[in-house]
Amino acid sequence: MELTKEQEVLQKVINEAWENESFKAELMANPVAAIEKLTGEKLNLKGKELIVRDQTDEETIFINIPAAPEVDVELNEEQLEAVAGGVHGGGCTPDPVGDKIREATDTFKGML
Repeated sequence: MELTKEQEVLQKVINEAWENESFKAELMANPVAAIEKLTGEKLNLKGKELIVRDQTDEETIFINIPAAPEVDVELNEEQLEAVAGGVHGGGCTPDPVGDKIREATDTFKGML
């Protein structure tokens, strides 16, 4: 599987933080400047804030609560026909909330 440019940059940042304590400290204090210095490229966060937390303590479990997905409650014609025809569980409607929950619970596999 080929990584996207963003995935490659993220992996580079993580690897550097693992190997270089001074970079890790700089990354936590001023993540944008540290990443730009490491990559030589300007970040475009589109008005968002970048927060870095050190989650290397193996005695601590960290939970990241993602934003709730926007759910479109209106059904298209195909979905309405499936519901009217009694189709159940056929995958006709996307389940973004369930997908997010399944994704988050993958983190806990083997912990419980």
